[in-house]
Order: sequence, then structure tokens, then C-alpha cells
Amino acid sequence: MTDMTGMTKQEERELAKRLVAEIGRMAETAGRKLRFMEVCGTHTVAIFRAGLRQMLPENVELVSGPGCPVCVTPDDYMDKAINYALREDTIITTFGDMLKVPGSKSSLMEAKAEGADIRIVYSPLDSIQVAKDNPDKKVIFLAVGFETTAPTAAATVLAAKQQGIGNLYMLSAQKLVPPALRALLNDPEVRVDGFILPGHVSVITGTDVFSFLVDEYHMPGVVTGFEPLQILRSLYRLMQQVTKGEARIENEYGSVVHKGGSPAAQRATDLVYEPADAAWRGIGVIPMSGLRMRDSFAAYDIERLLPLDVPMGRNKPGCRCGEVLRGIVTPKECPLFGKACVPTHAVGPCMVSVEGVCAAWYKYGQGRFSYGR
Repeated sequence: MTDMTGMTKQEERELAKRLVAEIGRMAETAGRKLRFMEVCGTHTVAIFRAGLRQMLPENVELVSGPGCPVCVTPDDYMDKAINYALREDTIITTFGDMLKVPGSKSSLMEAKAEGADIRIVYSPLDSIQVAKDNPDKKVIFLAVGFETTAPTAAATVLAAKQQGIGNLYMLSAQKLVPPALRALLNDPEVRVDGFILPGHVSVITGTDVFSFLVDEYHMPGVVTGFEPLQILRSLYRLMQQVTKGEARIENEYGSVVHKGGSPAAQRATDLVYEPADAAWRGIGVIPMSGLRMRDSFAAYDIERLLPLDVPMGRNKPGCRCGEVLRGIVTPKECPLFGKACVPTHAVGPCMVSVEGVCAAWYKYGQGRFSYGR
């Protein structure tokens, strides 16, 4: 394949045309519809923004999986966060996209309107200063994310311990991508022919964690960057494998992703967290797919200090976010999409997050093209 470094815009356009033509040529030999799934919210947005779906043959379909951490966070986590936020002795620190995520009855935005002290931060480490400035308050960071954000949350806990800060806590909903892929492949309703594997996650984990896709499921995967050409090249690689009946894990993001990932980030995460069963919206409880704080760091776990008995949330009537997250239906097949559910008044989390499938579809697609085109 052509080296993309230092290419002019015209050369990039010509390469894109060649890649699309080659994908089309291979698609003609497939004899059936091929479905490739991305499991990264940034990929979801990049694919929509570049209009890649419209460029592909009719029998090559791109579907979005559970790659948006906000979207897969279940209602009961949000209900816990809201309960903690409404206490007089707490301050919640969180990334901004969590504010509008609906719980079973309300959201953090509504709690903030009721007087809850909720502060947007740009890194978990920002919570340390908030805790220092408010020694009489319990400062709770909403630790939601995948392998990418877990090391920073772990580093925050380690820094708090080193500095003797005793009023900083985590409400953890960290998730792990590989067990989710396994759950999808074990789901008889889900059909995919290959995975566009997440670039940011792979920077931390490396590529070896995805080898089970090949060994156990004969499923190809390509770790991918976020430029349109990188995504097209990944699709080209996937098409090559599928049409030849092959399966292997390839790395299209070799400039930053290495086989072993980031050992330092992995060590920080492993020091503070351990794998645990976790609930995923739309999928259910997946064994060992989450991270909980180790007993040695229990003093920083708000759920151990102030446990809450919050029931598992029920799906909202009509909302098909769970099926969208598994690639079973498209957003336009949800009866609420673009009607009762819009970004300014979202019913499900897939419409809330900027990386959510429904939000991306609404912003960039919204009925102007057919899915898979």
C-alpha cells in the first residue's frame, strides 16, 4: 500500500478513489452483504463526517458498536451519581458530556438546576485541586470510560494518596473493550464480518488483546487511526481478509499503536483497579468487562464509603439505544429518533454524547442518505 505521509490533498483524493474502487471490486466477488463494525465513538463521528458510508458499495455496510463510553453506561450508574450529587456534603466532578445523560428519572443537569454542586473538569487530575479547595466536602469524580481513560483515573487516585488527600473519591464505571467484543460475537442477533478496532484504546492495550478474535472466532480486525484514508485502508485490509477467507489482527495505526501497548499506563491501571463484572447498556452484564478499585484503594471508592441501593434501570419505552449499540438496528429504525429524541432533548444516551451513534446520525446523516451507502 501507498505511504500516506507527506501526500498532497490531490494525492489523498486519488488514493481514496483507488481504495474505494478496490473495495468495490472485492465486494463484487463476495456474493453477499458484508458488515464491518467500529467500536470507537471517535471512529463513528469520523466515518459520518467524511461521508464514507455513501462512498461504499451497497453490499458493504458499516455499523456502529458499543464504542461510546457514555452510551453504554447504564441508568443505575447515573441514578447513583444523581443521588450522590444531591447530598449536601458532596461535589461532583465530571466530563461535560455526562451532564445530559438520562438516568431513570432525571439527569445531572437537572440535579445541578436543583442546587447540586457539579463541576466540569477536563481531566480527573483536576479533581485534586477541587478536593484541596473544599476539605469539608466529599469530591466525587465520575470515572466513566474505556482503557484509554482508566490510567488517568488511576493516576489521580495515586496522586491523592501520595499527597494525603482524604476527601477525593471515584464512582467507577470503567469498561474494557475485548470482553464486549466477545459478548457481541456470542450474541446470535449480531452479525459482523470484521472489526475496525479502536485506535485510542489500542495505544494503551496494544494489539495482542484482540488475538482471541482470530483464535476463537476466525474474525478479522484492523486497528485503525481516525483520518478518512486510514479508515478506508482498514476497510481495504478487512475486505482482503474476508474475501480470501483469512482472519488476522492488523495494525493500520502503527505510528502510535504497538504490539504491547503502553506498559506504564497498564501498570498504573493494574495497581489501582482489578477486572470485575460490569453492566453495559443494551448488552447486560458482561463477565470481567469492567474495572473496580482494589481493596487496597477502597478508601477512594465512594460506593464502599456510602453504598447506595439503586435498582437496575428499565429501558425507556420506545428507545432502541441498546439495539443500536449492538449494530442490530440503525438509528432511523428507532421510532423516537429525530422526533421525541433529539440532541437538545435526548431520550437515550446514544443521542446525548457527541460520540453517540444517534447524535452523529442526526448531525451528519438525518435521512439524507441510506445506511450502508
